[in-house]
Parts: sequence; C-alpha cells; structure tokens
Amino acid sequence: MNAFEKIVNFLNGKMTTPTNYGWFHLLFVGIVIAAAVLLCIFFKNCNDRVFRRIVLISWAVVFALEIYKQVVFAFIYDGVAVTWDYAWYAFPYQLCSTPLYVLPFIFLMKDSKLRDCFISYMSFFSLFAGVAVFFYPNDVFTATTGINIQTMIHHGTQIVLGVFFVVRKRDSFNLKLYVKSVPVFAILVSIAVFLNEIVYSAFASKGIEETFNMFYISRHYGCTLPILSEIYKVIPYAAFVLIYFFGFIVVSFIIFLICKLILTLVERARGYAE
Repeated sequence: MNAFEKIVNFLNGKMTTPTNYGWFHLLFVGIVIAAAVLLCIFFKNCNDRVFRRIVLISWAVVFALEIYKQVVFAFIYDGVAVTWDYAWYAFPYQLCSTPLYVLPFIFLMKDSKLRDCFISYMSFFSLFAGVAVFFYPNDVFTATTGINIQTMIHHGTQIVLGVFFVVRKRDSFNLKLYVKSVPVFAILVSIAVFLNEIVYSAFASKGIEETFNMFYISRHYGCTLPILSEIYKVIPYAAFVLIYFFGFIVVSFIIFLICKLILTLVERARGYAE
C-alpha cells in the first residue's frame, strides 16, 4: 500500500451506519437550518460579487467532497491487497449531483435572464431533491464515516443554497421565475437519458457488467425511486420518462408555492410589525 492508498484507507474509516432521525441525521438537520438562516439574514442583500463568491465556495466544497467520494468508492482493500475498480453506479450525474454542473454557470454568468434559469432550477428542483434526502436519508447512509459526512454536506448545501436563492429573489418571486427552471430540468433529464443509452451500449459491446443508471430512469436497469419504481414496472418506458418528468415538475411547483406562501406571510408579518 503506497502513501496515497494509506491516506484513502484512512479516509475510509468506518462507523455504525446512521439511522433516520438518529443523532447523526439530526445533527446535520440542525446545521443546515442554522446555515440557511444565517446566510439569509446576513447575505440576502449582498452585492453580486459576494453572491458569486458564496456560490463558488459552495461549489468548491461539494466538488472536493465528490472527488473524495469517487476515490473512496473505487478503493477496495481486503486487508491484504488494494485494488481499484471505478464504481460506475456512483457516477456523479444524478438529480442530486446536478448542482456540480449548474453552480458554475451561476458563478460565471453576470446577472441575466439566463442565469435566472439556473438559479430558479436550484431554488425548486434542487431544493426539493435535497429536502427529500434529508426527510428520508436511509438509502444514502453507509458504514463509511466520510461518505456519510459527504452526503449530508452535499444535500444540505442544496437546501441551504435553494433557500438562499429564494430569499434573494424575493422581490421578483413569481410564476415566471419558476417557469425558467423547467427548461434546465428538461435538458438535464435529456442528458441522463442519452448517457444511459450510450454508456449501456458501450458496456454491452465490451462485455462489461456495470450498473449505470443516471437519474434512475434507464430502461436497462429499472427505477429504484419510491412510487416511480412501481410505475416503471407497468407502463412503457417512454410513458415512464414522461411521468418522471412531469411528476418532478409538479413537486417542484409545490415547492414554489410553499416558498411563495412563506415569503408572503413573512412580508405581511413585517408589515404588521412596522
């Protein structure tokens, strides 16, 4: 085992697999809530330079932790020898992985209608994905300490940034803002379908038996998402993708309505206080 492998082995330390709403889960729930509140209080009116720095720092954190995750998942040590085998099932292009690709656009672009599309996507689709994982994190917890920390920080960042973006856009928070998120989601889903087909064909031609199921919508491996997994079994694949697409539009729109209601109530309470 060389020096690098010793470091990876150290970072592959084990713990008792956390449980839903156990101490580990609740600890990060508290951290996420506190981070979102503090960010909104102190930076809701920040200038664009500070805003972009916040986005860049957030992306750098989740990107660095994603690299750690990929390395650890590829590292196999049986107590005697080390082998490396890339875990294709963990390829970073799931719904919850999309901030890795969306945040750079928000950072690099100046304030514009196009950047609003990416901000809107993070505010509704990505926010929902993060909340869903925090509400039911059972499937993301493992016995590896670092991976548990990584997944909580990654999904927590989705929530924190989603809430922050909503608060920052409070003065222009309307249906048009939500609609801007849909094309981004459509493009990302289309890429997932394309990757699933291309990679499966490449693997099949070379006799590689690996699971590659981006967004969990591949027609070759099936869907493992709650509710959608049952729908997948009984309808044609094309119809399933459409249900997946419009289903997420519905839930993200519900997130929009909830955010709109909260912003309205806060504004009214502030008016009464004044």
